[in-house]
Amino acid sequence: MLSAKPTIVAGTAIAGLNRFAVPAEGQIHRATLRPVSLLKSASTVSLLTLLSRITGLVRELLVASTFGASAMTDAFNVAFRIPNLFRRLFAEGAFSQAFVPVLAASKAQHGDEATHRLIDHVATLLAWVLLLTCVLGVIAAPLLVWVMASGLKQNPQGYDVAVFMTRFMFPYIGFMSLVALSSGVLNTWRRFAVSAATPVLLNICMISAAWLLAPWFKARGIEPIYAMGVGVMVGGLLQLGVQIPALRRLGLMPHIALSRSGIRAAIADPGTRRIGKLMVPALLGVSVAQISLLINTQIASHLPTGSVSWLTYADRLMEFPTAMLGVALGVVLMPQLAAARAAGDAAKYSAFLDWGLRIVVLLSVPSAIGLLLYAKPIVAVLYHNGAFTANDVQQTTIALMGYAAGLVGLVAIKVLAPGYYANQDIKTPVRIAVAILVLTQLMNMVLVPVLQVAGLSLSIGLAAMLNAGLLLTGLIRRGTFKPEPGWGHFLLQVLAGSALLVVYLLWAEQNFDWIALRSEGLKRMGILAVTLGGAAVVYLGSVWAAGLNPRQFLRR
Repeated sequence: MLSAKPTIVAGTAIAGLNRFAVPAEGQIHRATLRPVSLLKSASTVSLLTLLSRITGLVRELLVASTFGASAMTDAFNVAFRIPNLFRRLFAEGAFSQAFVPVLAASKAQHGDEATHRLIDHVATLLAWVLLLTCVLGVIAAPLLVWVMASGLKQNPQGYDVAVFMTRFMFPYIGFMSLVALSSGVLNTWRRFAVSAATPVLLNICMISAAWLLAPWFKARGIEPIYAMGVGVMVGGLLQLGVQIPALRRLGLMPHIALSRSGIRAAIADPGTRRIGKLMVPALLGVSVAQISLLINTQIASHLPTGSVSWLTYADRLMEFPTAMLGVALGVVLMPQLAAARAAGDAAKYSAFLDWGLRIVVLLSVPSAIGLLLYAKPIVAVLYHNGAFTANDVQQTTIALMGYAAGLVGLVAIKVLAPGYYANQDIKTPVRIAVAILVLTQLMNMVLVPVLQVAGLSLSIGLAAMLNAGLLLTGLIRRGTFKPEPGWGHFLLQVLAGSALLVVYLLWAEQNFDWIALRSEGLKRMGILAVTLGGAAVVYLGSVWAAGLNPRQFLRR
């Protein structure tokens, strides 16, 4: 799943810059506390993220309609997750978190020429490491598939397809790692749009593959799911390709050394060594989430055929509220928190956290209620077409409900974790994440045998709530976050609106036969649109009647 990482990287750059060069207080205000500029950047990234999520949803709808939830779709999802796992570990994860702060510090301290030299050295080492990684990944594909999803062996053809597609798509990690390098450079120079828009290209390529190439393969006796692998690889090439003109306009196109002397110079560069040191703790933090994903995929592969796909389809729907709320808040809050902390303004730092958490409660609570009580209509309207059966709707619905139980926590983490990062404290969130990983697997042992695929998503949801609770408790105990007055009254207002929303959604969900309406697709879509619009009116109208004006959050 591609998410809007440029926003996280941008925030990390500003926070991480303090490790190497802390500017004077006046400089901090001029450089980082520009509300109009921040909101404009946040709006740009959020709109592009929305476009990415919409095209990603269209992609999933088309894949679900064309291939359903079968051994072949499970094989593709596993094969696609393997390079994605490495990408999140090394490219958008540990590498970006280490590279961007060092790059920003070099730009501030040593100027553009020295920074360009650092970019060349990093690109050189990264390119050679990626080449070796891709070769090893292609060779070790059978082992990687077995580690990720040994349960696919229940269907030998599906397992073989997963191995073949892993080998074919593994070089995707090379494309995306170089995209992460390019995005780090562009974000440091405050060019956010290109990085945020690149996931759209992958979605367009995969949509084209499912719509046009899969039928062409099928007509010629080729397994149609292979078309999705072609779409992934073309999408990776395009994502890397669009970075090049943007880098050239800035005069920052990396030069990769091919000689031994060039490689030695890259290794000896203090900047590359610093990046290597920073990657170690960052890698540990990123690994926790990816290990959890790997374990859950492994468990899902041993459940009934289609379980991996059901989880994937549910996860795609969860990305809308988590990305749109979490990404927007991350873009606005992270620079402000870092600047307030660097300026020693504890009151402003706490006020920003308070504002972010109130936004989380105001918007994620009704979103969670909607996904819990209205999951079936949403899944039916979006996915119940073509090869996607009524049973697929049911299984995806219960998986989505499990995730939704933890939606508030998943979004709150996006506000609470930066509260630690702005204090240059990475260890505490990592320790909490490790404990949550262990707890998640203990819950899986209890819930999965009873609830099957829903047990996996419910474990993640419950663990996210506990994770957010521990992060919040830690910030309050340290005294870095002091909740402002009025929280009790605010929660009562949200509770009143949520109660009416529950009554309305229960009526709307039970008043229509969403499965039987499959033959009337436009009618079903229209009913969903009207009822969701009504839900928004009911909730916002209720909290407004209770005395809460949502516009006050914009003013704050």
